[in-house]
Amino acid sequence: MASKDKTNNSRIALIRYFLVIVLILPFIVGISGFTFKIAFGEKEKWTKEAERYKLPNRLINPTRGDIYSADGKIMATTMPRYYLYIDFQADGFSRDTFLHSKRNGIDSLSIYLSRHLKNRTADGYKKHLIRGLNSKSRHYPVYEAWVSYDDLRKIQQFPFFRQGRNRSGLYENEIVLRQKLFGRLSSRMIGDIEPDIKDGLSKGKNGLEMYHDSLLRGRAGVNAMWRVGGKWTNVAEVEPVDGYDVVTTIDIPIQDFTEKALIDKLREVDGELGIAIVMEVKTGEIKAMSNLVRTRAGEYVENFNHAVADEIEPGSTFKIASMMVALEDNICSPDDTVDVGHGFYKYGNRTITDHNAGKDGYGKISVAQTIWYSSNVGVAKTILKGYEQNPGKFVEGLNKIGINDDLKLEIPGAGRAKIKNTKDRTWSRMSLPWMSFGYEVQVPPIQTLAFYNAIANDGKMIRPVFTKEIRKDGKTIKRFSTETIRSSICSRKTLDIIRDMMLHVVEDGTGKPFSSKTVTFAGKTGTAQIASGGKYSYSHNLSFCGFFPADKPQYTCFVLIRRPRIGYPSGAMPGSVFKNIAEKIYSSQNQLDIRSVKIDSTEVKIPSVKNGNVLALRNVLNELDIKNNVRQVESQYARVEYQPDNDEQISFKEIQIISGLVPNVVGMGAKDAVFAMEQAGLRVNFVGRGKVVSQSIAPGLRVNKGQTVGIELR
Repeated sequence: MASKDKTNNSRIALIRYFLVIVLILPFIVGISGFTFKIAFGEKEKWTKEAERYKLPNRLINPTRGDIYSADGKIMATTMPRYYLYIDFQADGFSRDTFLHSKRNGIDSLSIYLSRHLKNRTADGYKKHLIRGLNSKSRHYPVYEAWVSYDDLRKIQQFPFFRQGRNRSGLYENEIVLRQKLFGRLSSRMIGDIEPDIKDGLSKGKNGLEMYHDSLLRGRAGVNAMWRVGGKWTNVAEVEPVDGYDVVTTIDIPIQDFTEKALIDKLREVDGELGIAIVMEVKTGEIKAMSNLVRTRAGEYVENFNHAVADEIEPGSTFKIASMMVALEDNICSPDDTVDVGHGFYKYGNRTITDHNAGKDGYGKISVAQTIWYSSNVGVAKTILKGYEQNPGKFVEGLNKIGINDDLKLEIPGAGRAKIKNTKDRTWSRMSLPWMSFGYEVQVPPIQTLAFYNAIANDGKMIRPVFTKEIRKDGKTIKRFSTETIRSSICSRKTLDIIRDMMLHVVEDGTGKPFSSKTVTFAGKTGTAQIASGGKYSYSHNLSFCGFFPADKPQYTCFVLIRRPRIGYPSGAMPGSVFKNIAEKIYSSQNQLDIRSVKIDSTEVKIPSVKNGNVLALRNVLNELDIKNNVRQVESQYARVEYQPDNDEQISFKEIQIISGLVPNVVGMGAKDAVFAMEQAGLRVNFVGRGKVVSQSIAPGLRVNKGQTVGIELR
C-alpha cells in the first residue's frame, strides 16, 4: 500500500512539472522570438535609437615618441598646448554678475589676465571681454596665442573662471606641438612633423622624424561619450598606443663644438652656407651635423639638410680618389716627378691652372707633392699619363674604390654621387682631366665624408649611422650596429701612401696655415668654383675633409663654406673650422698626464714665499714638501733669504721683534704685518695687496702708543 502511494505521488509531481513547463514555454518562445526580432529584424532601428545616447567617436591621440641624443638628452619631444575660449551663453553665465561683481567680475578677471599674459593692459582686457559679451559668441578667444598646461591650470583659478566650465564658459582646445629642446642643433637631421589629413595625427615631414615615423607616431585610440543615468560619460573603446622613442648618435657637446666653430667662421667671412659633419671612425656614428644658411637678415638658420642632399662638384678633395685609383693601377709612385711649370697647362682648347699660376708655380715636384700642394696641373698630368687612351678604366677604378657606393642613409631625400661615364652624351676630351681634380662629378658631402672615413678606418667603408637604438618605456627594443659597405677600398700599400700624403698636406702643404699643436690631423683641402648658367663663376665651395688624431683616427670631419664675401677664398677657411672642432673634441676627451709633460725651461722650482709667522710657514712648506730650514728659526717671525745658487731649498732668518720698537714688516703679507704692528701698540692703515713694500714709520724707532702707521702692499 505504501509503495502504491509513492508511485501516485511521483506521477502527480511529474504532471505538475509538465504543466509548469507548458505554461512557461510560450513565454520563452515569445521572448526568444522578440529577441531575435530586435537583434536581426529591427537591428537598424534600435542601433539608430542607441546612437541618440552616444556622441560621435573621437580619436584619442597617442603621445609621439621622443628623440634623444646619444648621451641621453631629449632633443625633440611632444608637448600639449591650449587655446582658450569663452562660451558667453554658458548655463551659469549672468551678464549683470559678470559686469558688476567685485570678487568674480570683469574688473578682477581683467587684472589677473593682464598680469599673467602681459599682452594687454587691464583696461584693454576689459574692453576685449565686453566685445565678446556683446557678441554673445560661443567661441570667443581669450588670448590669441596658446598657453602651456601650467598656464591653463593657473588661469582656471582666476576670478570668474574659478566657477568652473559650465558656469563661466571657459574651455580650451588642445593642440600638440613638437619642440626641439636644443633649438637648431642638428635640427635638419632630426626633422619636422606635419598634420596627417588621413587620421588627424602628426607625421614626419623630413629627417629622422620621417624615416622613423611609423615607430614614433604610435596608434590612435577611440573615445566615445555615452549618456548614462542622465549624464554624459567618457568611455575609451580603444586605448591609444604611444610611440617608440628614438635614440640618435648625436653627441650634444660635440654638436655644440661643431656648430659654434662653424657659425663663428661664417660670420667672420660672411658665408652663404656652412656644412660640418663629424663621424666616429670605427662605428660610423654621426656625432654632429650642422647645416647653416644665411638669411636676408644676416642670421644663420637650419632650413635644409645640405650635408646629405646637395650633389656638388667637390673640387680638390676628389684628388685623393683620383690618386688612389692611379696608385692601385700602378700608373705612378709617390716619388715620380711631374713638371707643373708655372701652374699653366694647355690641354685641348682649355687651360688647366694651379692656385698659384703666374706666381712662379711649383716647377718639378713629386707625385706626392701634387697632393700636398693641391696642384691641378700635377694631378691632371698624372691621370692623363695613365688613362688618356683608356678613360673608361679610370671611371672603372673610381667605382672600385667605392666613391659612389649607395650609402642607404636613414635621411629621406639623400643625394647620390654621380660619376660621369665615357658613354654619357656629355663626355668630352676634357672630361678626364677635369674629373681628376673634382669637376664634372657630383658628390654629396656625406659621401665624401664616408670615403675619407674609410681611409681613416684602415680601408673599411661603413655606412653612416644616425640612429643608435629604439626604446619603449625606457627599455631597448632594437640596437643599430655598424654596417660594412665595402671591406676594403684599396690595397694596404696604397692606403699607407694616401694617408701619408694627407698628413703632409697639413704639415707641409695647403693645410699648414691651420695645423694644430694640440692634435695631429690629416686631410685634404678643396676649392671648387660654382657653375652658374653653364659657366663657372668667381664664387666657390671651399671644403676640408680629414681625420684626427692622425696616428690613431677617432673621428672624421667634413667642413664646407660656400660663397664667402669677406677674405680670400681658400681651403684655410673650412680648415680652420676643422682645426677648432678637432681641438675641442680632442681636449674634452683626453686627460693630460702631467707626468708625461716635459719640464718647462722657464719653470720656477721654488715658489715665491712671503716673510711671516714661523709656524704658518712651517706647516705650508712641509705640506708642499719643499725643503727649508724654518725649524731652526727661534723667533715668532722669519724672513726669506734667497740663495741664487740653491734652487732646492728655501732658507730663513729670524726677524727680531723688540718690545717698544716699531717692527720691520716689509716682505710680510697683510695678515702678519697688521698683527705685528697692532701687537706693538700701533694702529694700521694699508693699501694694495700682495707683500708689504714700504711702511711709513721706519723699523727700530720707538713706538708712540696709538700712533697710526701706513703700509703699502704690492
